[in-house]
Amino acid sequence: MFTRAFAAVAILLVTSASANSKRGLVFTPNSTFPHDAYIWTAPPTSLTWYYNYKPLPSQIYSNISQSDFEFVPMLWGAPSDINDRSFYNTIKTLIDERGVNITNILTFNEPDGPGEYGGSDIDPEVAAQVWVNNIIPLQEDYKALRIGLPACTGAPAGKEWTVKFLEACSGLISEDGKTKNCTFDFVPIHWYGNFEGLASHMGEYSAAFPNKTMWITEYNLAEASLQETQDFYKMSAEYFDRLDFVERYSLFGAFRSDVSNVGPNAAMLNRDGELTDIGAWYLGRQATGVDPNSGSGKDSGAMRGSAPGLLTLLLVSVLGLL
Repeated sequence: MFTRAFAAVAILLVTSASANSKRGLVFTPNSTFPHDAYIWTAPPTSLTWYYNYKPLPSQIYSNISQSDFEFVPMLWGAPSDINDRSFYNTIKTLIDERGVNITNILTFNEPDGPGEYGGSDIDPEVAAQVWVNNIIPLQEDYKALRIGLPACTGAPAGKEWTVKFLEACSGLISEDGKTKNCTFDFVPIHWYGNFEGLASHMGEYSAAFPNKTMWITEYNLAEASLQETQDFYKMSAEYFDRLDFVERYSLFGAFRSDVSNVGPNAAMLNRDGELTDIGAWYLGRQATGVDPNSGSGKDSGAMRGSAPGLLTLLLVSVLGLL
């Protein structure tokens, strides 16, 4: 029985969804149902990287190697002291002391947006000084480290903010009449409208930064019907996977529909934490037929079980969930 059970686990792992080097997780943990976090990494899954809006990795994924599920740190906003170098020190500690293979860094989250809507709301000049204090030293110390431009909102003000930021950053490091530019490796963008608008927005940033790859680190179709939202997901995922300049993308929707701030149909889980069609597709699985608005909003217990059998225990052990 043990041999058959172990073989079943091995088959499950082997037949998991194909890993997608582009597809990642915007991790927004559920404090009420923390076990929801395991949904995104349990096989079969196509996700290969994640970020959590913080400089440190999430403890719940500490049992997964960086090569299997890459953590990407973020410098979310500006510290109260503009000369603070804590982000630099944190990343340096992760790499030098903890041995975490950090290869990519995300910077300011929607700095052109107000805090009440999730933006970090930073003046471009302030952001430039924080960048000079924290990002440039990392670039100097770790030549292979790749840095993302700040991820602005999809509003026209986002591009205006970016231009002002780059000008301010250049002004801080230029000297003796010689102009120097703050450098970056890829361009993250956000979008919450229809597909046509998304494609146009991507085209604008691609034209503005023609030699850079792009990360779409937040996107979805907010407050739309289920059919419209599903159609948007299919078109956008196919589009991202097809374009060479799109390096990575992460759908904003890894939460239950009753706590979604982009509308219930955009969520990848229903009220009981079951994968919706979009959630299953995003993980590389077949559609579930689960309505995002279904469920009671209470813990169904489906992921816990009262008396797990041997196969379940083996699978949990292999995945490192215990």
